[in-house]
Amino acid sequence: MDLVNIVQSYILKILEEAGPGMKVMLLDAETTPIVSLAFAQSALMRQEVYLFERLQGSPLSEDLRHLKCIVILRPETSISHLCAELANPRYGCYYINFTNVIPKSAVKQIAEADMQEVVRDIREIYTDYLPIGSHLFGLDIPSPLQPLGSRWVEPSLQRSSQALSSLLLALKMSPVIRYQEGSGPASILAQSVRQIISREGGLFDAGATDNSPILLILDRREDPVTPLLSQWTYQAMVHQLLGINNNRVSLAGVPGVTKDLQDIVLSSSQDEFYAANIYSNFGEIGQTIKVLMEDFQNKAKSHQKIESISDMKNFVENYPQFKKMSGTVSKHVTLVSELSRLVSVRKLLEISETEQELVSDGDHSTMLKQVSELVQREDISLADAARLVMLFNLRFEGVNNNGVRSLLSHLRKRGGEAESRQVTNLLRFAGANARHGDLFGDRAGASRNITGKLFKGLKGVENVYTQHQPALRQILDDLVKGKLRNNLFPFLGSNYEGRVSKVIVFMIGGITYEEAYSVYQINSGSRVEVLAGGTSILNSETFIRQVDQAFPPIQNT
Repeated sequence: MDLVNIVQSYILKILEEAGPGMKVMLLDAETTPIVSLAFAQSALMRQEVYLFERLQGSPLSEDLRHLKCIVILRPETSISHLCAELANPRYGCYYINFTNVIPKSAVKQIAEADMQEVVRDIREIYTDYLPIGSHLFGLDIPSPLQPLGSRWVEPSLQRSSQALSSLLLALKMSPVIRYQEGSGPASILAQSVRQIISREGGLFDAGATDNSPILLILDRREDPVTPLLSQWTYQAMVHQLLGINNNRVSLAGVPGVTKDLQDIVLSSSQDEFYAANIYSNFGEIGQTIKVLMEDFQNKAKSHQKIESISDMKNFVENYPQFKKMSGTVSKHVTLVSELSRLVSVRKLLEISETEQELVSDGDHSTMLKQVSELVQREDISLADAARLVMLFNLRFEGVNNNGVRSLLSHLRKRGGEAESRQVTNLLRFAGANARHGDLFGDRAGASRNITGKLFKGLKGVENVYTQHQPALRQILDDLVKGKLRNNLFPFLGSNYEGRVSKVIVFMIGGITYEEAYSVYQINSGSRVEVLAGGTSILNSETFIRQVDQAFPPIQNT
């Protein structure tokens, strides 16, 4: 169950069946990132794809009838544009591929538009999701729910249903569906997916068996803590501090970054160093980067000694690999340097230590004192101060006279009116009254879940404990062991008592890279295979923005 490999396999098969010859790939706005996440442009060029076009783009004037056109589209959004293209074709022949089930009416429209008989094939390839990583997918829906967060935005519901049904078809699964009790959006999405399975019954496998896969639908509001925390593994840290958008990171505006490194690609399928270190913590990354640089410098010195024809021949043969290594070193040194700068400037080691105490076993009076001191400091950004107050408010919501008013007052004194409003809104969005599980109660009296020292021996980096574990990890552990409570995570339809071997978990409101790491750990340590996805891939900024949009400020009239 490797999502990137699934998309790659579909596309390679399309290209193979189109045969040899120069090709153009015609995509829409939503399939462009799907393809680019699975393939580097250079890899597609090796498959004789030399031109990439948007379907809605302006028509090209030159005659391109010598090109075969590989079309990859979402059926819900592009039929009319495709029919206009076929009515006045720019290319010699068209191989049309839809990322989901094609309505019969759409096939009829295409046939009627194909007056010049340029269409060679129409097929379904089940790739209607963004393959962020081998076990992680997203949909790029930043705000799937209506204000107040209890009802779907209808197009977002449709998009999520279509993505999940496409993924199930790609994996040849007809799952048992479970969802988060008390979440209207989770219940509605579960029913929507089941309706698609019923409607397209001939495409899905028959009903539940003793080894049926599980589709588990969760609501982000049940765990508002995870997206608010500072992150210390490489991938999660880059997303938290810089943002990763479909495997791309913008370093534009970062001090001292050269033009060629202002937009970089972080893809585990295209970058061996990134793939090997995606879950390494920040201290380990520093050490690994140092080794990588030393290795590169040694190779560079050997390349400088070109004293014979043989040396020259060896250099030319090794040059592509040398150039690739040079690019890898430059990219990751630049990236880690900027992360290190931000950690220092934003005092994130100190902040993170307090965050971890807050969400584990810090007592109220001690935490109020620590958070109050940090919030008032001018060298702590308002955004980071607000995150601390949010976490404090969630952790000690049930404590009388818990001190939140004084913390909000400190924020306002620093000009943080918007931030203080966000703190209040978060409690309305995902406080105890909005949640149905007990996010902190199971921690009372439990032993501290300290996984060890986070940083190991990198100069200038202190030791910090990572005590937090996403609620998703415990949910999945319970599911795998058959201990997930039916009253909290009911079945849609009859209960299933069989062994769990394959799970797809989908988070309405977005999933984090920290949760993806938890899924990776489960996949590595058990015989169960888990895929995780969400309406988006969250960091603190995008999560807080989602909360803001759930409670838009009242406009004075």
